[in-house]
Amino acid sequence: MSLTLRLALAACFVSSATAQTVVVTGSREPLPLDRVTSDVVLIDAERIRASTADSVEDLLRREAGVQVSRNGGTGKSASVFIRGAGSSNTVVLIDGVRIGSGTLGQVEFEALSLSQIERIEVLRGPGSSLYGADAVGGVIQIFTRTGKSGAGTTFDADAAVGGYGARKGSVAVTGASGLFDYAASLGHERDEGVSSLREGDRFGNYNPDRDGHRRTSGTLKLGVTPVEGHRVGLLVTDTRLRSQYDGSEYLAPDFAQDASGDMRNHLDTRVVSLDYRGRLGAAWTTSVQIAHSDDDLRSGDRAPDRYRTRRNQLTWQNAWTPDADTQVVVAFERLVEKADASTYLGSERRSNNALVLGWSGRFGAHTLQADLRHDDSSVYGGNSTGRLGWRMSLAPAWSVRALAGTTFRAPSFNDLYYPDYGVPTIEAERGRSIEAGVEWRRNGSEAGLTVYRNRVKNLVAYQPDAAFCPPGPGYQYGCAGNVGRATLEGATLTAAHRLGALQLRATVDFLDAIDDGTGNRLTRRAAHQESLSADLDLGRWAFGASLLSVGARPDGNVNLGAYALLDLSARWRFAPQWQLEAKVLNATDKQYEPAREYQALGRQAWIGLRYSAKML
Repeated sequence: MSLTLRLALAACFVSSATAQTVVVTGSREPLPLDRVTSDVVLIDAERIRASTADSVEDLLRREAGVQVSRNGGTGKSASVFIRGAGSSNTVVLIDGVRIGSGTLGQVEFEALSLSQIERIEVLRGPGSSLYGADAVGGVIQIFTRTGKSGAGTTFDADAAVGGYGARKGSVAVTGASGLFDYAASLGHERDEGVSSLREGDRFGNYNPDRDGHRRTSGTLKLGVTPVEGHRVGLLVTDTRLRSQYDGSEYLAPDFAQDASGDMRNHLDTRVVSLDYRGRLGAAWTTSVQIAHSDDDLRSGDRAPDRYRTRRNQLTWQNAWTPDADTQVVVAFERLVEKADASTYLGSERRSNNALVLGWSGRFGAHTLQADLRHDDSSVYGGNSTGRLGWRMSLAPAWSVRALAGTTFRAPSFNDLYYPDYGVPTIEAERGRSIEAGVEWRRNGSEAGLTVYRNRVKNLVAYQPDAAFCPPGPGYQYGCAGNVGRATLEGATLTAAHRLGALQLRATVDFLDAIDDGTGNRLTRRAAHQESLSADLDLGRWAFGASLLSVGARPDGNVNLGAYALLDLSARWRFAPQWQLEAKVLNATDKQYEPAREYQALGRQAWIGLRYSAKML
């Protein structure tokens, strides 16, 4: 029996969320999961700490059914595909603040550290009616650690060493005292890696040196509650990534290709936000957030290019809950983006104003949810998006749901302004998405199936016909343009079941991501992906195993082979506050291409020590 079939059959035993689980990303305000009509995945702190994932993107594909393509090992450029939509079609937030590169039009997931994160929510499906541009495939919202009133002070620290010269460590403290709450974390990780490219690549960029990485991250979150029900908070996060890669430079005087240099990405990201949230009445809650994010990348060796995106974001949001079954959300957002790049003649700037209206109501066994948003951009004009969802409880354990929504993706600064490629008049991509799902929950077990179809038009891509480009010799080889359509359709099954001390989880994804113009499968999208995990908790001892299977994917004019990765882990709590941890990643030493002509790490063993203490 194939692995795909075995995991599909396992979908009749599924996971552990209860009806009281509360999520934010499905409606912009806290809402019980059983009242959300969209497909939302919650990855909590326990699952993050127990996971063998080596990065945020690796965690997402194991827990949320997301596909990932990475240019080498940990710390290398990564692309995330939610339901076949690329990284540029995904919104990523840190505590409500939009992050990522405006020049590339996507988030550099390699800059995110697991040590900063308390939980992650993934909205799979249309999200533009809540979060605006780029939420075509979905939304990933990362929540950092927060001090909780009455929980005392918690101190956590861990350190580990592994193969390929890898080592990492982090410390974190969270707590609350009187009117104040606080959380701070600091983490560092590094490895020596392997050559990111395989020898003999088609562009001649291979360099036999090792391409390692170093990542240092820190987070500080402070809050004060001067009056009950009113909190003012400050968030500061900072990450610095130094990652080597294989590439070439073409320098004067002869401009000959030179692949011998030590090519590096120097990526600094920062988020600073100030927020207020308070209850102005029994049914009215208001929140205001002022935030700044900075994404600064220098890439190269002797003549590095620089790309910097700075965002200023203002959000004012109000929630009205006249009764336990009704929620109304009204929000205003203003986003100002500025891009500086060594390839541009100067700085480029754009602004966007948006108004959001959301409503959720429960009527007996039925729940309805509707969202409407209008965005007005200074560059690509106005875009209105909407979403309508329905959920029905068929029985205490069974429910069905359906959802339809419209989306759009904004052209990146490179699409608009890159010399001899960008076109300032390019239009936004537009999409229409529908989905339906069935869920079963009983006694801590849960089962779910979602089927979806997403049609996207006005795709922003390379236009090879110069006749459709602006006049001028620089555009003789083509430009950015609105070309083609794509259809993304598939099915996702989720599974987990607890048998005493044994917890089983599984996801199965089937994806048909097709370019409507050519009939070909979209680059780097696998037709299927499966994950299976088993965790045995015996108190002082715990053991885990996880299996990830990824199908064949097209990349250029070749087809990358399928692969399966097995990870093993063990934990021994030898004292109340101390735990010894060990894991083996890629235990079978599978050699595979995460992207065309790139290579990942082979078998890697880790051993580490964790300390956790709570002081009341």
